[in-house]
Amino acid sequence: MPAITISREIGSKGDSIAEQAAKRLGYQLVDKNTIEKVFLQFGFTDFKETYDASGFWAQFDPRRSEMVNFINRVVETMVYHGNVILLGRGGFALLKGYADVLNVRIQGPFPLRVQRVMENQVFSSLPHAEEFVRESDKMRRDFVESVHAGYWDSASAFDLVIDTGKISTEMAVGWLESAVQKLSLIQPDERLTTRSLQIDPVLLDSVTQVLDEQLA
Repeated sequence: MPAITISREIGSKGDSIAEQAAKRLGYQLVDKNTIEKVFLQFGFTDFKETYDASGFWAQFDPRRSEMVNFINRVVETMVYHGNVILLGRGGFALLKGYADVLNVRIQGPFPLRVQRVMENQVFSSLPHAEEFVRESDKMRRDFVESVHAGYWDSASAFDLVIDTGKISTEMAVGWLESAVQKLSLIQPDERLTTRSLQIDPVLLDSVTQVLDEQLA
């Protein structure tokens, strides 16, 4: 049961590609909201506020280590469950060594991403839209670098890098589908897979419940 991680720039159509690939493959899409539901079951009632708080991911924050550890455990449990596409959360860095995980980076030229963002949101001027995209890029980079010590701009961290300035959404979805079909042929005894992860059965039950409810 292969899994896909998708790291995407804002305006790259990464969310749309992930959604369409999930439908094509019969996979579930796991995003921040999905992970928040698991956190709530374990008493992290302020997950969203804490996660979005400016400066939280700085190393001196006393709750940072606890939050990072639990996010990583939830991500590992999600991919162990299988048949998921994980959006963001630095999953590509955490799961780089597993043969049954396809780590994908979706990006695009800055001017094109700004144009796409302007089509979907209202900005008073082009400079404001450009600043919005730059700030989003910075926040995503800061999160990954604070949790996984780098990787954000390294193509070597990914199995597949897609530039949506040149590659259509339909073609990108097709590539993901083909890659997953190939990964499905990997035998667990041949290479390291997520089946070797040591998963907390209580957390697995919680993840399964959240994913089942998401399907309902």
